[in-house]
Amino acid sequence: MEKITVRLQNRQSDIIVGECLNHLDEYLKKRITFIITDRNVNEIYRERFPDCYVYVAEPGEKSKDITVVADICRWLLENGADRSSFLVGIGGGVVCDLAGFVASVFMRGINFGFVATSLLAQVDAAIGGKNGVDLDGYKNIIGTFTQPEFVICDIDLLMTLPEKEYVNGMAEIIKHALIQDFDQFVHFEEFSVPIMAREINKLEHMVAHSAKIKASVVEKDELEHGERRKLNLGHTWGHAIEKVTGLSHGESVAIGMAFSANLSVKKGLLQEHERERILNLLTSFDLPVKNPADPPDVFDVLLKDKKKEGGSVHFILMKGIGNVVVEPIDIMELKKFALYGD
Repeated sequence: MEKITVRLQNRQSDIIVGECLNHLDEYLKKRITFIITDRNVNEIYRERFPDCYVYVAEPGEKSKDITVVADICRWLLENGADRSSFLVGIGGGVVCDLAGFVASVFMRGINFGFVATSLLAQVDAAIGGKNGVDLDGYKNIIGTFTQPEFVICDIDLLMTLPEKEYVNGMAEIIKHALIQDFDQFVHFEEFSVPIMAREINKLEHMVAHSAKIKASVVEKDELEHGERRKLNLGHTWGHAIEKVTGLSHGESVAIGMAFSANLSVKKGLLQEHERERILNLLTSFDLPVKNPADPPDVFDVLLKDKKKEGGSVHFILMKGIGNVVVEPIDIMELKKFALYGD
């Protein structure tokens, strides 16, 4: 077991990799606790939950909606929750986003923690304090920055993940390596087969290492004014792909990273052979690299991205494997590349 502490200006957040869902009670400190989960997790793991009130949401992105937030807040009120209550999200990225957002706004904020049950949540969605819900299908338009007290990453829970959900998480793990860890990228090239086979010793090391990368970036820039923007590698184009096609988050981010690699080569920042290594690695983890949608449709959605400021977008480009840079790119330049490749 390994504890990674994210130290921030006003509080700290502990990520405990290798801890067990069965030990959740030890982190609740006898507080009146409310749990948010989804139907899939509830069916598999409910008997391992502590004795608390439990709200069961429908699985999937559709639950990240302001109407669901309102429903949960009513449920909390009906069951006697107050400002001293504690909220726990037990689930994947959607549940963590939803629970974190509810905790951030209910009675102007109550304390909360997560038990991350998916690979995507353990290395990304549950870490860093970004909690958001969608509006009319546009990703995370309504959100807050509020840190959980703890994130429990029970590696055993990853064994019940559907293959597609496991691969989803690998997209974010590869993203972290591309941002600042060339050696980890090489490790993934060499050990893709045992990682895809979910060998437990590989998983715990991989989750802890990836969580450390995200934690280190968040510590430097909690509110995403500069350094933290690097974590959006693949997300600007990827979120638009997700909205247009309905592909999973990980699949969409993989396509977004391929787009960033192509644009980085075009701008002379990334070598051709480096791009090929990136595309080959994504493909080796069964992640797509080609956009299946009509580029004008994707670009129209991108114009509503929250990273757009005026006539430009803060876009993350690659200066090599393990090194990225944030550049404001003119909307018309981006459109020309997206539609025509030049």
